[in-house]
Amino acid sequence: MLADVVVEHGGNWERSQMAELAGQFAGIVLITVPDARADGFVQALDALGGVLDVRAHRGDDTRAASQRVTLALVGTDRAGIVRELSAVLARHGVSIEQLVTATREAPMAGGMLFEAEAVLELPEGLTLDALRHALESIAGELMVDIDLDDL
Repeated sequence: MLADVVVEHGGNWERSQMAELAGQFAGIVLITVPDARADGFVQALDALGGVLDVRAHRGDDTRAASQRVTLALVGTDRAGIVRELSAVLARHGVSIEQLVTATREAPMAGGMLFEAEAVLELPEGLTLDALRHALESIAGELMVDIDLDDL
C-alpha cells in the first residue's frame, strides 16, 4: 500500500530499513517526491492510518559531508552499555546513522554477550583516532572490545 502511494505521487523509494522485533514490525523509508506533490503525498499517507501507523517528515538535504566510520562492540551484557557509549558519542558530536544491537549466549563462558554494530558520522574536526581514544577510555570499565574503522 505504501509503495502504491509513492508511485501515485511520482515518488521514488530511495532507501529503507525494516525489521521485526518482539512481534512488531517497523521501518524507516526515505522517499523523494516532487515538491509540487509533497502535500498530496502526506495526505495520502494519512489515509493509510487505519492499516499502517505512518509518520511523514520533510528531509534535510543541507547536511555537509562528513567522515563515516563503523563501530563494532562486543562484551559481557550488562546494564548501561548503550548509555555510556551514546554519552561519549554525544560529547564528541558524533551522529549515529545506523545502530544494530543484540544479545546472545556466550560460547563456553556462559552468560550473555552484548553486541553492537553502528555506522557513525564524525563532525568536522574530530579524527578517527580522537574518537577511538575516547571510546577506549570507557571500554575497560564496560568490559567490552570496541573496533572503529573507516567506511
